[in-house]
Amino acid sequence: MINDTEQQENRPNTKKGRRRFSLKWKWATGTAFGVLVIFAIFAVLIFDSFTSVLISAEKSHVNDTIKVVENRLGNFNTNLDVDSVTPILRPEANGDNVGKNPMENSSSHLKNIYDNSIFISLSRDSTAVSVYDQDGAEIFASRPNAIKFDRTSKQSVKRIKEGKFNGFVGVSPICAHKSHKIIGYVQVTNELSNYHATTRQLATILLVLGLIAVFASTVLSYILAYYQLRPIDEISETINEINVEPQSTKRVPNLNRNDELSDLADLFNDMLDRMQRYIEQQQQFVEDVSHELRTPVAVIQGHMELLNRWGKDDPEVLDESLKASLQETQRMQSLVQEMLDLSRAEQVEINYNNQVTEVKELVNRVFNDFKMIHPDFTFTLDDDVRRETYVQIYRNHLEQVLIILLDNAVKYSVNRKEIHMSFALGSRSVEIAVQDFGEGISQDNMARVFNRFYRVDKARSRNKGGNGLGLSIAQRLIESYHGQISIESAEGHGSVFRITLPILTPEKRAKLEKLAAEDNKAMHHHSLETNLGANPTSEGKTTDSDSEPK
Repeated sequence: MINDTEQQENRPNTKKGRRRFSLKWKWATGTAFGVLVIFAIFAVLIFDSFTSVLISAEKSHVNDTIKVVENRLGNFNTNLDVDSVTPILRPEANGDNVGKNPMENSSSHLKNIYDNSIFISLSRDSTAVSVYDQDGAEIFASRPNAIKFDRTSKQSVKRIKEGKFNGFVGVSPICAHKSHKIIGYVQVTNELSNYHATTRQLATILLVLGLIAVFASTVLSYILAYYQLRPIDEISETINEINVEPQSTKRVPNLNRNDELSDLADLFNDMLDRMQRYIEQQQQFVEDVSHELRTPVAVIQGHMELLNRWGKDDPEVLDESLKASLQETQRMQSLVQEMLDLSRAEQVEINYNNQVTEVKELVNRVFNDFKMIHPDFTFTLDDDVRRETYVQIYRNHLEQVLIILLDNAVKYSVNRKEIHMSFALGSRSVEIAVQDFGEGISQDNMARVFNRFYRVDKARSRNKGGNGLGLSIAQRLIESYHGQISIESAEGHGSVFRITLPILTPEKRAKLEKLAAEDNKAMHHHSLETNLGANPTSEGKTTDSDSEPK
């Protein structure tokens, strides 16, 4: 069988072996694909718009050529023939300038060509003009024409794909300007060779630009991803080291980036610190519990051995051993119950987050209970609040905290049996204070009074009862409801414990009460008992308890 260490060593390798595509490359390829899609959409739109303009221009050229030919040949009133058409459509064949000076003849000829719209229309390589007489016989052709001529009564321009030909074919009758009779026909074909060459060139340019854009975006995205995701490598390295050594103090270094990954690193460090504290607290808790239970177990074991040896027949020894064993058993029971209270206090946010309590009535009730139970003490309550005040806390939890503080005050008020209690409102919070005039706590010990199992004077505290968990429970409960608990003390002059809780607005109170009503049944079976009195099932009104001494 493979042991746990070997499994842990093999597990990271398995994960690395399964990884096929890093996040950097996913980011880079995803960005490149997005750029490609966007560029392709824009390229298609540009190409379509550009080709539409070119097609419209080519079609207009065919129409313009037909109109030019019609205007020139429409001056004839008789049927068109070769002799009448050729001089018009081939300016160089015109003999008007024959016999003149050769230099003047050449200059006049060139000027005639560049000014002649017929020559401009027929000079394009992709355009062919054919003229037909009334019977459809060809009498003029600027270039060979592969498209069969069909006579028509009106002008038309069509896009035709026939064999190797892919272009426009325009056909129109030629009418005499004066008689408006058909004297011939003209057919103009445009092979769109310029159009096809331009579109191919445009497509090539767009393709090259697309490849350049994709390559540039891939490289830039990878560089950007490499830079932006470096904190993930730091976090992964920290996780791997924590996996190897759970007690390691390594943390993600300060990134100084002011972004989400920096926030994630801070949260991760906070989580590691909190886990480290939990581990240390758990270890300390186990050690403290073991230490606290060792003494009563040893006492019980000693008395049982005493009885086993010779106490069975000695009534005095038997009675003493039974009383001591019962006392230690009750202390162990109290310790176990308080540890259960402390464990449940850790789950306040989950089970009691929607509870609302009216503070004024509860403070007065707990005050009156203690005043009745301890008639030998002088209790004073300063309450200037004249209205109901609501806070977000489970009623039993607030009562439990007040009982812990008042019970401690009673236990440590030996010479001057006087306890003051105050209840006051701030701008956004309510403050409850419990003051005694007992032994007090030194400055060195005040910082540790809320620690688990901590006692200022262990021997005297044990005689007074308690296990050193009461104030830890009180602190955990108050802080779970976003409040604060603090202490002011002077050795030999007494102590003051203050509780501060946020006041609920009417709107938030109504919302919480509605939520609490919905889950009240679920919460009913998980109520946290105070168990501060002699009867563990009581509501916590009695105070002959084993709660935390200072």
